[in-house]
Amino acid sequence: MSKRTRDARPPVAVGHVFLEVSDVARAARFFVGRGLRPIGEGEDFAVLELRGGTHLLLSRTRRKIKPKAEAPFDLMVDDVDAAREDCKSNGLRPSRLRRSHFHRSFTVAGPDGYVFTITSSHAGHRPV
Repeated sequence: MSKRTRDARPPVAVGHVFLEVSDVARAARFFVGRGLRPIGEGEDFAVLELRGGTHLLLSRTRRKIKPKAEAPFDLMVDDVDAAREDCKSNGLRPSRLRRSHFHRSFTVAGPDGYVFTITSSHAGHRPV
């Protein structure tokens, strides 16, 4: 009989994050390029998966997004240097790396002119 182990992950996760965009297919390509997993896509929506099972739901909007609007969420990666280099090699012109108390991060222009912050993980070696 196998020994039952305690799940060390937090018991709660974010289920869904929403973002309105003018071109769903273009926005989905941007996020897949940043490492999200495609789950499903239609003409007016796309579902992409992040680590931990959180889904990013993209939906088409006709309203104009304010240029350089701060995205309503950031993206957290294990290797922020590699993520920045990947953005750079894909022509996305990332900002310089900044350091705060918990993170190193940079920003990059995303779909519809949203500005996304890509930040280092603060989870350490804890499972998430």
